[in-house]
Formats: sequence, C-alpha cells, structure tokens
Amino acid sequence: MRKAEEINYKSPMYLQLKKVIYSKIQSGEYLPGTSIPSENELAKMYGINRLTVRNGIDQLVNEGLLMRVQGKGVYVLGANGKSNVETVGGFEEIVEASNVARSIKIIKQVVRKASDKFSWIFGIGSEDEIYYIKRIINVGGTPSSLEETYIPKYLIPQLDSIDLSVFSIDEIYKFYGIIRSKVNEIIDLTRLDANQGRMLKISANEEVMVMESTSFDDKSRVIDYRRKYSVSDLCKYSVCMKKD
Repeated sequence: MRKAEEINYKSPMYLQLKKVIYSKIQSGEYLPGTSIPSENELAKMYGINRLTVRNGIDQLVNEGLLMRVQGKGVYVLGANGKSNVETVGGFEEIVEASNVARSIKIIKQVVRKASDKFSWIFGIGSEDEIYYIKRIINVGGTPSSLEETYIPKYLIPQLDSIDLSVFSIDEIYKFYGIIRSKVNEIIDLTRLDANQGRMLKISANEEVMVMESTSFDDKSRVIDYRRKYSVSDLCKYSVCMKKD
C-alpha cells in the first residue's frame, strides 16, 4: 500500500496513523519488543506534523499496544493488550523497596554455536545456533546482579532485534506465546573472577549468590539456561510452592 493511500484527509490524521501502526503490529512488521520509528521519522514518512504523530501514538499507548521508554523511544507490546513486564516464576530476585529504580545494561548479546554442552541441554545439534546474553541488573544505580542467559535461536529467531534492556526474557516469552511452565533451580555461594567482580563493583574474593536455572515450556522443551550472580546485600529471594 502506498503511503498516500494510508494517510488521507477523510478522517482525523492521528486516527489514520493509529490505524496504520496498529495494522503493522498485527501484520508482524512491527514486532513485539521492538521499537517503532521515531515521531520525527513518522512525521516525515507520512507528511504530517509531529503533534499529530504523538496523538496517534498516545492512543495506542493508552490501549496498551505501545509503551514509551524514557530516553529510548516507543516499543511494541503486541496486539493482545498490556503485559506485566515483571511476571516471573520460581526463585526470582526482587528489589527490597518497590520504589527503588531498576535498570538493565546489556554487556553482550550474540549468536553462537550450541557446542556439546548446550546441545545436550536444549536437545539440538552442536552446530545449531543459540543466543548468549550477558546483562548487569542495577538497583538504585548500583550493580546488584550479573545475569547470563542462553536461549536456542529457533525459539525466537527475531530476538536479536529486541532491546533486552527494556524487556525481561519472561515478557518476551509472553509476546511470542511461549509459556514458561517449570523451572529447575540451584542456589549456591561462589566467588567471582576479577572481571566479574569489576562488573559488580566488588572485590574478586567476595562471595556472591549464584543461581543456575533451567526453564521448560508447556511442551516440555528446554527454553533457556540462566546463571545469575547476585550481591547478597542488595537482593533477596522468595519461593512460592504450589501443589497440583
């Protein structure tokens, strides 16, 4: 469809823009977890002013299809309404005070071969590709944990286009209909190497909590393997046990 056919003068332009963006979300052109073009880019693209663009985006933000992120842009939440970015299962780090700012810094996000270890964990070939993601979780401006996550690429082929400093892994699973139904976890104490210690701004010989977890979906597939190192005085863990 040509742009001239998408935006015309038959109805308010902000509503037409809203419809265009919505259709791109529905068609998969704007994928959940990814950002849409900036207000300036959309204004130039459709020959309308920035205020009109903002009004159209605000409509979709209010309906829970888009989300504004300060300093980053506008992100797609999906076509099914609002999601809870903090929904998790099993043991999970939680901030002691709910009003403390929490942010994520991506250290590395690459695609690599599975190797024998992750071939066995995920039930895939050793030459198949997996995502390796390393992130620092900051609480109140202070590094609280270092998280490494491995995910088979076939599960979410478009993961490398999603900003993982904005969305949690569990939220992305929700976007793409992946149900994390079971988690096997082990918690222990360990000491970090010098590089890891620098990332968390602690001495290399200081003990931290390490949590290793393997997640399964409702089809009994292993969907991720995670290793998280947490500074003990900045976090706590809770568990909810449920009997079927």
